[in-house]
Amino acid sequence: MGKKYPAEPFRIKSVEYVEMNTREDREEVIIKAGYNTFLIDSKDVYIDLLTDSGTNAMSDNQWAGIMIGDEAYAGSRNWYHLEATVKELFGFKHVVPTHQGRGAENLLSRIAIKPGQYVPGNMYFTTTRYHQEANGGIFVDVVCDEAHDSTIDLPFKGNVDLKKLQKVIDEHGAENVAYVCVAVTVNLAGGQPVSMQNLRDVSALCKKHKIRMFMDATRCVENAYFIKEREPEFKDKTIREIVFEEFSYADGCTMSGKKDCLTNIGGFLCMNEEELFLAAKELVVVFEGMPSYGGMAGRDMEAMARGLRESIQFEYIEHRIKQVRYLGDRLIEAGVPIVLPVGGHAVFLDARRFCPHLTQDQFPAQSLAAHLYVESGVRSMERGVISAGRGKDGKDHYPKLETVRLTIPRRVYTYSHMDVVADAVIELYKKRDTIRGLKWVYEPKQLRFFTGRFELI
Repeated sequence: MGKKYPAEPFRIKSVEYVEMNTREDREEVIIKAGYNTFLIDSKDVYIDLLTDSGTNAMSDNQWAGIMIGDEAYAGSRNWYHLEATVKELFGFKHVVPTHQGRGAENLLSRIAIKPGQYVPGNMYFTTTRYHQEANGGIFVDVVCDEAHDSTIDLPFKGNVDLKKLQKVIDEHGAENVAYVCVAVTVNLAGGQPVSMQNLRDVSALCKKHKIRMFMDATRCVENAYFIKEREPEFKDKTIREIVFEEFSYADGCTMSGKKDCLTNIGGFLCMNEEELFLAAKELVVVFEGMPSYGGMAGRDMEAMARGLRESIQFEYIEHRIKQVRYLGDRLIEAGVPIVLPVGGHAVFLDARRFCPHLTQDQFPAQSLAAHLYVESGVRSMERGVISAGRGKDGKDHYPKLETVRLTIPRRVYTYSHMDVVADAVIELYKKRDTIRGLKWVYEPKQLRFFTGRFELI
């Protein structure tokens, strides 16, 4: 391929054996699962690229930390270790633990949104938008236009469009903007990063209008790598320094520890304002647990504190980004349509261009993910009209991006596994005309992509 990709910066101490079932088995499995890859049992999956959330492999250091879990109901020493680590690396004054990222999203939405207020963000994410709207907020997409076009290759496609943000403020008034939510990186755009300069500009605009700025920090370390790689000002900065500066422009953040913290569960909410902190501490007891565990066991908090420090090591994050890029490069060379450029946590297949014979209301991404499983035992997931859901008028949202996400767990698979995935996708692309559309059998009212069921048209 002519490009260099770093070897894994770790040795393997423990292995989990997996088996490949037969195509006949997989045909039965996908029918039983209602053509929804979320409903496939793990035992029936060969290579699992459903998500990078909580699917990480932990290090020997993290497993050692598991053994010193302090499971006190209040005041666990592991909580104090996690709290100190987050404050040191992120720079926020206050930290509230949650069981995972959506717990933090729920708390923030409840304490920071008044019904009828607007929440501008650089592209929606499913659970984030749900919590915002469930608490009376109105989401407005202010990501740059290029983020919605899979064919455009730009270094920072996750950037906020400042003109769009200013328009929201001008039309509705700063007092009617709850906060600006900036995701680093932008998941549904293909794992696209936000530049440091854009964070500075958004922060300055928010301060000018006295509007809070919160970050979805779930993949902040991946974002920091792209900043180091693509913004000349930061080429000699450490990942730790870049992460710290990222958060210096925000009033707080939500964090899913199941991604860049290299753990299998957990999250937290950060902020600087004392009043918000007190409100969050009151609610965390109701929804999550005591403010010193927030739904996590002591051992999980210890693993998260250690994992967070491991994630900012350059050797780790370089391999992480380039392993994803390796898969993307193989597909690009074969002419498979994907979202450009390759992002930080996944390769996104462009289902519209992959399956041009299917209309969007035939759910091409959902069908492509199902057919890929049948062909290869590789599990992926839909990120298109199914994930977008319905509006208050009952009509489907039709996002411009209709994608299948091949999400790479951290420290789990090797380049050889990426070759298996690439070969499977390439072979399916050669016979893409055989992919049939889907229709609903069961549609849940909320977050329908998790448990919805389909059948072939």
